[in-house]
Amino acid sequence: MFDLLIEGGELIDGTGAPRRRGDVGIDGERIAALGDLRGQPARRRLDARGCIVAPGFIDSHAHDDALLLQPDSAQPKLLQGVTTVVTGNCGLSLAPLTADTVPPPLDLLGSDAFRFARFSDYLNALDAARPATNAACLVGHTTLRVGALPMLERAATLRECERMRAALDQALQAGALGLSTGVYYPPARAATADELIAVAEPLRGGGLLAVHLRDEGPRIEAALEEAFAVARALSLSLVLSHHKLVGLEQHGRSRQTLALIEAQASRGLQVCLDCYPYAASSTMLLPERVDSASDVQITWSQARPDAAGQRLSVLAAQAGVSAAEMARRLQPAGAIYFALADEDVDRIVCHPLAMIGSDGLPHDRVPHPRLWGTFPRVLGRYARERGLLSLEAAVHKMTGLPAQRFGLHGRGRLAPRAHADLCVFDPAAVRDRAHWQRPCETPQGIAWVVVNGAVAVERTTVCDPRRGKVLRCCPRAKIIR
Repeated sequence: MFDLLIEGGELIDGTGAPRRRGDVGIDGERIAALGDLRGQPARRRLDARGCIVAPGFIDSHAHDDALLLQPDSAQPKLLQGVTTVVTGNCGLSLAPLTADTVPPPLDLLGSDAFRFARFSDYLNALDAARPATNAACLVGHTTLRVGALPMLERAATLRECERMRAALDQALQAGALGLSTGVYYPPARAATADELIAVAEPLRGGGLLAVHLRDEGPRIEAALEEAFAVARALSLSLVLSHHKLVGLEQHGRSRQTLALIEAQASRGLQVCLDCYPYAASSTMLLPERVDSASDVQITWSQARPDAAGQRLSVLAAQAGVSAAEMARRLQPAGAIYFALADEDVDRIVCHPLAMIGSDGLPHDRVPHPRLWGTFPRVLGRYARERGLLSLEAAVHKMTGLPAQRFGLHGRGRLAPRAHADLCVFDPAAVRDRAHWQRPCETPQGIAWVVVNGAVAVERTTVCDPRRGKVLRCCPRAKIIR
């Protein structure tokens, strides 16, 4: 007898293969059988006629490090069909670091959440919290840097590199997925490529490096070459975080950047990228960046909480100052930058090496809508409405591809003995509803979400928010257990 039987749906298995009609039988936390299972006994049955049954989505670029510790809070990922998140991106992780205050952008994870001296302490806390989704966790180079350097405005010394390298090695032994970097941001801008190579040494020979490039504007090609060089020096698997071209002058250059990435892949570098389906980015409010965007919307401000959700140009006009000066007055703060081109976003989303990641910031007061809308947006707008992707290709970018690239074996696909993480959705109705002024709207068309064999979401209701697990990496075998 199956514990759960999902009947009558169209199966998209996460590999990119054509859909087929079939049933899914689940025993415990695993898929037991696929195919025609009509008449088989089951403790619970879901009627999936008219729906797609897919693997649960994998958010390849998340900042849910602290949200995972609060499973009873609103779950923007579960309600989109996400069953696994990859955290610790952009050089930012909650551990290993204990601090009462942290420099931006670490505060994007929560200013009072840095209480884990060891990475194992953080993973153990996640276990105890029983998170809403599965979590595979990267270690942030910026976090290591803040813990090792008394002054962040310079390159690390050999001794400081040794301290960071030892902390990374301990984190990997505890089950960390790999290392992420964020040399774009002030706390790590002084880090050299040599520093990154020295710190990442424990990953040598196939470990994972996720890179937020040093520049996403006029010097993006040099930034790409730096990332390639670091990965090649240690024979690492490279993920280019939220690949995009920032600034009006860079519009259309994705042809060139994608060609550079393809060339590296053809020469044997294990490289891929993640992206989100919006022509606007979001991060800390940087006064030097505001002139590169057609407009800027404030997501939070400690100096002016009432500014959240307002456009910077309006606030500047009201105060009679420049946009850059207004940005300085709002510090510390976060913002959405309308600085990307739709043609570049479309080209990157559709590229065969591109995975889908939300890059959502759950602690912003008025966040970017990607936090709540990324995955149904790809299904509804990119696949159904615009026809830029087949539904099978879209699902592959959210499931099988990230599972393969991150070594999440047994997830991201529908197959016997695979982990029972599934999303059941209506292909005619699925769509995002989050937008710039109301960014936390629940998506439409997600029927059920199953996490580790149990129904976690039914229609628009989270009915079991504690089914996720910490996915620890076994560093020797480089697989997730």
